Amino acid sequence: MESKGTQSNMRAVVGLWSALTLFLLMEAVIADRIRKPTKKPQRKPLDRKATPMPGIPEPQEPTDFPPPIFGPPSIFPDCPRECSCDPSHPSALNCENRNLRKVPVIPARTHYLYLQNNYISEVTAEAFANATELRWVNLANNRIQRVDKEVFAKIPSLIYLYLQKNQLKQVPSALPVGLEQLRLGRNRITRIPPGAFQKMERLVLLDLYSNQLSDSGLGKNTFKGLSHLIQLNLARNVLKKMPAGVPASVIQLFLDRNSIEDIPKDYFESLVHLAFVRLNYNQLSDRGVPKAVFNVSTLVDLQLSHNQLASIPLFNTHLEHLHLDHNSIESINGTRICPQSPTSDYGDITLVPKLRYLRLDGNHLSPPLPMDVAMCFRHLHSIVI
Repeated sequence: MESKGTQSNMRAVVGLWSALTLFLLMEAVIADRIRKPTKKPQRKPLDRKATPMPGIPEPQEPTDFPPPIFGPPSIFPDCPRECSCDPSHPSALNCENRNLRKVPVIPARTHYLYLQNNYISEVTAEAFANATELRWVNLANNRIQRVDKEVFAKIPSLIYLYLQKNQLKQVPSALPVGLEQLRLGRNRITRIPPGAFQKMERLVLLDLYSNQLSDSGLGKNTFKGLSHLIQLNLARNVLKKMPAGVPASVIQLFLDRNSIEDIPKDYFESLVHLAFVRLNYNQLSDRGVPKAVFNVSTLVDLQLSHNQLASIPLFNTHLEHLHLDHNSIESINGTRICPQSPTSDYGDITLVPKLRYLRLDGNHLSPPLPMDVAMCFRHLHSIVI
């Protein structure tokens, strides 16, 4: 009996000890779970001005320039990676729409260079060192602010130069004398220095559209020497007067969207080939327009829309298109504006005034037009009123 009792007591002690051990383990686990997490140390703010660690590149700020686009592999070893060289046109180098920041080295074989629609800010002479046979250069729609004076001096064969829609503040110097077309529209040019177009006798088109040219920025000899100039575009500038010294060879004269207030009465007498004149969106009134100033035998198309004219100026029998919309005209006297007597008996139909198109909408007029207008202008096909 004692032996069985002793064994029973020992089992009870072992069981009690096991229970106590299990209780202590559970208490430790529960205490560990409910213990509050320790506070993490705060990170110091990043000091952007601090010197970066050696070997770690400093991050670059984002730019508005997308990465350059490389052209396909070329059979020409001298073809720049940023351009494409078509085997069927070995004299052309196509680098337009490539997101370029600078002009690549131009191969000597290049005659036609297309670099429009990029992000080029400067044109340096190094890229053109071997390109002495260029005839056509298109640098339109870039961000060009400066052109080295040595660039075009080494390209005597250049005929067409397109630099419109850039950020130029002056006309590039040392332009080739053989140029036939020079497009400088949509830049920031404020004045043209004397001699900028000196000896450029072959130039037929000069486009200075949408710049910041004022009367003081154009001298009386600015266009001297341009003896073959056909088209002169000075629209969208800040002129208040008609430009002086326009070459006698000019056929098309565009002066839209300036602030021109008056025209000298003899202004067109020396322009013996003038056929197209555009003076839309200016400040012309009857006081600033002499009655017979447009009575020019060579004039074919005359545009005077969006001015302040109260009457129709006199014009020649050869005029075919007349735009007078959006002025302040209140009445029309056909007998007065007719280049000849409306009742004339034209035995020769070629003597009849040639006006075909007349636009008068946006004035203070109401149809119908007076009968004497129809009697005079028998070729008139279209009237907008």
